[in-house]
Amino acid sequence: MPVTAAAVYARISSDVEGSGQGVTRQLEDCRRLAGELGWLVAEEYVDNDLSAYSGKTRPGYERMLADLRDGTRDAVLVYHVDRLTRRPIELEQFVAALDAARVLHVRFVVGDMDLGSGDGLLVARILAAMAANESATKSRRVLRKLDQVAAEGRPHGGSQRPYGYAANKVTVLPDEAAVVRTVVARFLAGESLRSLASWLEAEGITTVAGGTWRTPTLRQMLGSPRIAGLRQHRGQVVGPAVWEPIITEQQRDQVLARLDTLSTSGRRSPRRYLLSGLLRCGRCDHVLFSAARETTRRYVCLSGPDHPGGCGRLTVVAAPLEQLVADAVIYRLDTPELADTLAGRAAATTGSDTAAEELAEDRRRLDELAGFYAAGRIRAHEWFTARTAIEARVRDSERRLARAAGTSVLTGLVGHGGALREQWGTLNLDRQVAIVRTVLADAVIAAGTPGARSLDPARVMPRWAL
Repeated sequence: MPVTAAAVYARISSDVEGSGQGVTRQLEDCRRLAGELGWLVAEEYVDNDLSAYSGKTRPGYERMLADLRDGTRDAVLVYHVDRLTRRPIELEQFVAALDAARVLHVRFVVGDMDLGSGDGLLVARILAAMAANESATKSRRVLRKLDQVAAEGRPHGGSQRPYGYAANKVTVLPDEAAVVRTVVARFLAGESLRSLASWLEAEGITTVAGGTWRTPTLRQMLGSPRIAGLRQHRGQVVGPAVWEPIITEQQRDQVLARLDTLSTSGRRSPRRYLLSGLLRCGRCDHVLFSAARETTRRYVCLSGPDHPGGCGRLTVVAAPLEQLVADAVIYRLDTPELADTLAGRAAATTGSDTAAEELAEDRRRLDELAGFYAAGRIRAHEWFTARTAIEARVRDSERRLARAAGTSVLTGLVGHGGALREQWGTLNLDRQVAIVRTVLADAVIAAGTPGARSLDPARVMPRWAL
């Protein structure tokens, strides 16, 4: 029977230029062969820039198989068997689909074989096996090269440069590096990722691609080893990189500790209320909750099944209370008492630098230990025992760094309350909350005089954390 609805299939693994010229040449040669055979081509199925070895779905190929199964195609033309597939198992599936659809005609521009005959199928199987071996060998070479590049601390390929670095991925761009350092400092000072993304948008600072910063993108940049001058490969830090760091390794450890804390707790900084969670009822010592009316923000003591212990008999307007507490916090930043407290805390946390060094050393030991086990130099129970002890030290160092990071909120503010007072209104709410929470443990709000129209400062009794 004459062929009246042939399928032409073309594929190329990598279209670097994006021009599709590779598949275009395949299609031209297949059309020429169809003319010589007298076959009518019903449709051309194309997968451009898709590998036939990776096992990923090829839309054009799957569509062709579906049409073969439906009986709407009665022959197949392909440039070469390795354009059809590079996986022996996929060749067998293709042959099974042909048998089920009773398609007898499959021709290749290169390689005169007939899949309908035993000898032709044998040749196709041999060619598919050779193509699979060639792809596997190439993949091993590529992976080995990537391993070597990573071990030498050199950057990997890719068209998009990382933020903070030039197109060569090595040279630091001063303006962008300054943005990275500012974001890191504000994040360690307690500001949320959402707040930082809003600040970047307000400042007109875009991503490398020219887009708006989002919290996932910001989280990825902050957690990247690259900005600390470290080379990552296959999800692991493998050593120092050839490029200059933008932040220190200690800062990176502090960033990772806070990111981990945020992921664990799931808490977000308050958006409308400065003192959420910091106020207690003077009647029952219950935590006050934020509650808004149409025109007024308030803090209230709630009662009922969801709030056991609350008396429900105290309310205070938020705005004047927040202003009073903020003024008290700013004033305390200039007091000798706070300076003395910080001096004592600094003495207790002097080991933060040491903790960072110990953390880096223990992480190196974990990698070394894994290498010993992989090489058969230690047994499984020895590896497990040693790893457990080292991981315990790693967790302890990370906790110490997280505690040390908490005091960085007040960097540059102690003794400069006057300057902070002038800037307070320009700070976003997350930054204000971070400062207040560092200095203030909580504040007890006493019952007010019935009918009073203003806040009596005597009602507010702060209890200082510092």
